[in-house]
Amino acid sequence: MQRSEYDRDIRIVEVLSSVEGTVKWLKVNKLPDLILLDIHLADGLCFEIFEQVPVKCPVIFCTAYDEYALKAFELNSIDYLLKPVQQAKLEKSLQKMKELNRVQGTGMFNAQVHDLMGLIKGREASYKSRFMVKIGNRIKAVKTEDIAYFHSQNKLTLLVNKEGSSFPIDYALDELINFLDPAIFFHVNRKLIIHIDAAREIHPYFKGRMKLILHPPLEDEVIVSSQRTPLFKIWLDQ
Repeated sequence: MQRSEYDRDIRIVEVLSSVEGTVKWLKVNKLPDLILLDIHLADGLCFEIFEQVPVKCPVIFCTAYDEYALKAFELNSIDYLLKPVQQAKLEKSLQKMKELNRVQGTGMFNAQVHDLMGLIKGREASYKSRFMVKIGNRIKAVKTEDIAYFHSQNKLTLLVNKEGSSFPIDYALDELINFLDPAIFFHVNRKLIIHIDAAREIHPYFKGRMKLILHPPLEDEVIVSSQRTPLFKIWLDQ
């Protein structure tokens, strides 16, 4: 176990060079406080790791991507380092992650990484085209394009279609986001995933946040946090 030259309290618990090796390590070890992750690993892109194992700790990516893609990294909870990595930038990123862990915790990291994957990879993927819901004694298929949003309420996940009808489904929001096209659906917060057509009005809000008016209306006020707002703007402008 190595100690960092930047901060003697930081311990490097493992150095891995491949997707396969990283997945195996994450499956049997406790999540670290922070991962520094190169986009290109020996056997593929690092995003493959997140498709095989949940990563709910902060990640600093090392990348050589262009300006558009770099905008996707400019969030308060995911940072990036341009290669070749400069010592001053590394120290700044480490300090940023320390502060974020203190004030925010790690609950949204997995969702943010998923959104980032969708923005950067631009890959063809297989997403769900319909969800099966129960109506009394009947089962009905709801097409993805007919969904306005998913939200959590009283420990249930509800699918709400564009007509305003709600149906309970057997998925948590963190699971759902993996089945949805990130160009069309956005994970607004821990309780809400919206279809792009559901955001009827978007208003600037206090402290760098945004307020959404949804259709069909949602009883709760919908606020995009200052941490999520940069990625939300990129998502809207695709």
